[in-house]
Amino acid sequence: MSRPNDFPRGPGAARAPALPGAGRAAPLAAPIAAALLLAACTAGPDFTPPAAPVASTYTSTPLADLAASGTTLVPGQAPPVDWWTLFSAPRLDQTMQIALRGNRSLASARHSLAQAAAIAHASTAGLYPEVDVGAGLGREKLGAASLGDFPFPAFNYYSVGPSVSYALDLAGGVHRAVEAQAAQVEVQRYQLEAAYLSLTGNVAMAALRIASTRAQIDSVRSLLAEDEKNLGFVQKAFDAGSVTRVDVLSAQSQLASDQTLMPPLQQQLALARHQLSVLAGRLPADWTPPDFDLAELVAPPRFPLTLPSELVHRRPDIRAAEAQLHAAAAEAGVATANLYPQLTLTAGLSLQATHPDQLFEASSIAGSLLAGLTGPVFDHGARRDRQRAAQEAMQAAFEQYQQTVLLSFAQVADVLEALDHDAQLERAQTLAVSTALANVALTRQSYDAGNVGVLQVLDAQRSNEQAQLGLVRARAQRLQDDMQLLLALGGVDPGAALPAVASIDSRAGSGVGAPAAPVAAGAHR
Repeated sequence: MSRPNDFPRGPGAARAPALPGAGRAAPLAAPIAAALLLAACTAGPDFTPPAAPVASTYTSTPLADLAASGTTLVPGQAPPVDWWTLFSAPRLDQTMQIALRGNRSLASARHSLAQAAAIAHASTAGLYPEVDVGAGLGREKLGAASLGDFPFPAFNYYSVGPSVSYALDLAGGVHRAVEAQAAQVEVQRYQLEAAYLSLTGNVAMAALRIASTRAQIDSVRSLLAEDEKNLGFVQKAFDAGSVTRVDVLSAQSQLASDQTLMPPLQQQLALARHQLSVLAGRLPADWTPPDFDLAELVAPPRFPLTLPSELVHRRPDIRAAEAQLHAAAAEAGVATANLYPQLTLTAGLSLQATHPDQLFEASSIAGSLLAGLTGPVFDHGARRDRQRAAQEAMQAAFEQYQQTVLLSFAQVADVLEALDHDAQLERAQTLAVSTALANVALTRQSYDAGNVGVLQVLDAQRSNEQAQLGLVRARAQRLQDDMQLLLALGGVDPGAALPAVASIDSRAGSGVGAPAAPVAAGAHR
């Protein structure tokens, strides 16, 4: 606790002039002076930011397949706020702008931030005196309880005047409460950033599902066209007597089986379109999203890779957990401050008269100056219990912060490993398509030479179409994991703001210390 060091001391010190009535005020001055000395204290733990994890990489093994695929990770480079522009898809960018303007969840998050800012700004009122003005009139007759046997007639009275009250923040409880509310503003700010990333990620994923599903539908259509062609071919061969009825039934069965692939894909496409409509804030019947193609979504050859030491300063979920930690530490300070005395100063000045025409005469002036000092004596340990509860809540928030950091690093590691496996899968699937095409050509030549039957031709063609479907799905999975990596590394640079946040009033955050980590439980000043 710091104490003022500019009070006059010693015999040679200057003395303030005596005021009338100063001797009578001496009994009140001593406790007030003691309380003012306490006012320099701020109870509870001072908050310092948790240290970033000491790690140089996200994975324990090198990503050899990802590097071999031509993708380069650029450590130390963070994804831009408009991360989807890295895919160079104009229609995706246009759809994203529609969603950013129309999404209801993002708008709700903006209003929640504005609400938190207003509440935090309102909490700063406790740092200043409160001034009120009151006026009254009435009629009163005093009885024996006030005047004894002295008779006094009923009278009217009139009064008007201001009053001032100020609760001195002796132990810093009000400052800690303001700090806690400002930290809650930061929580809402980072939750708005998280809502922004969630929205943009969901829009991009929905667009990718539309593109992937349409590509799969095209592959299935090619498969069905091939089945119908094969059926006609087998039917002609059967009419010529070169194949049996079993071959015809096999071709018909294959066509009927492949036709069952189309309805689920069409339903999947409809769901993706409806989801994108909702994300854009539109009714599905009123707006149809673009028909995205996989070919227009091109992943960049160089991917930004935020350093592990910087991830905790960029991801909104980590920053929100840190802000919650800040708020919990400040609440622990509030609970500690409640253990100390409370001093309230009240002053009033009013004009009082029994007749309205006398209200503004000099003799009608009345005033009061009061100081009230209250402190806990016995509350059955309630305040101490609340302090311990607040400190435990602070430690719980600290553990939750650590868990959020662990999950965030694991998410980045998972996506990096997935991209490495995606590169391996895409390479294998490309080889499978090349092999299947060669097999179809060779099988047809063998069939023309009479070396194989029609079933072998059907099997070769089906393997080719399945390989084509597999390649479409592998490329879509690769694009999805590309997007997931940018989202996992996403956020905004410290000190920067999202366009959606720029217009939000954040007055409550001024004058409040930076976020920090909790000290050990039980520590307070």
